[in-house]
Amino acid sequence: MRLKPRAFEYVRAASLQDVFAVLDSHGDEAKVLAGGQSLVPALNLRLAAPEVVVDVNAVEDLHGIALAGDSLRIGAMSRYSEVAASELVARHAPLIARAIPFIAHPAIRNRGTFGGSLCNADPASELPACALALQAVFNLSSSAGARAVAAEDFFVGTYATALEPNEVLVSVDIPLAGDGAVTFFDEVVRRRGDYAMAGLAACAGWSGGILSNLRLAFFAVSDMPYLAKGVMAQAEGKAADSLDPETVCAALDTDFAPQEDLTTSGAAKLHLMKVLTRRALAAFAGAEG
Repeated sequence: MRLKPRAFEYVRAASLQDVFAVLDSHGDEAKVLAGGQSLVPALNLRLAAPEVVVDVNAVEDLHGIALAGDSLRIGAMSRYSEVAASELVARHAPLIARAIPFIAHPAIRNRGTFGGSLCNADPASELPACALALQAVFNLSSSAGARAVAAEDFFVGTYATALEPNEVLVSVDIPLAGDGAVTFFDEVVRRRGDYAMAGLAACAGWSGGILSNLRLAFFAVSDMPYLAKGVMAQAEGKAADSLDPETVCAALDTDFAPQEDLTTSGAAKLHLMKVLTRRALAAFAGAEG
């Protein structure tokens, strides 16, 4: 059986103004095409059936990775592979650099985009959790103007974000990693490249073994990335090598009930979250800042 999308109008935008014109005219009936790794399969399966697809690959304002004041700015159209190869990302946002190799397979990483993953808001995706852990800020733009949205406010549910129908994500600002910053990223999968059963993106300041501004963001356990505030409170301001992992992990029992999916029960996900938390604490305890 051949799968085909419903007929649609295709527009290749040359500027943000071109994009805004399409979105203002068609609203929810328009879809933005970036890397196409999620949209194209959805079109073929007719899970998405827009009237218009606007291709933003040629929009220069969406490209590039650069320093912007005290933040690292990553353009929404930056490919996964481009982000992974960037020295700026490796130096100033090492958590992102650690996470990229876990995403799918090389063919996907060569086409998929940083902003596309964030806007798709798949709860099992790696980058939304990284953005939440790193306190990223999303730069959104429309014909009405620009606004900045914190990662904690951007993700609102499964495949749902704070983006309005006439808005596009232009770039993401990530605070520069400070001296002594430590990061951890890991996920549990059946096969490399599969969707995670549970994953953790974590970062902290590290000075003399003391953890500060600890952030633990889980993914694939809820309808959006989950910030483990109870666990963070247990470990904040303490020496990493003095923490009792079981005491810290116990906060998950009262803070959060993971959602089961087609392959993994909620109880199994909670167990995996504790496994990942122990791994993160062990990594931070062995860090040298």
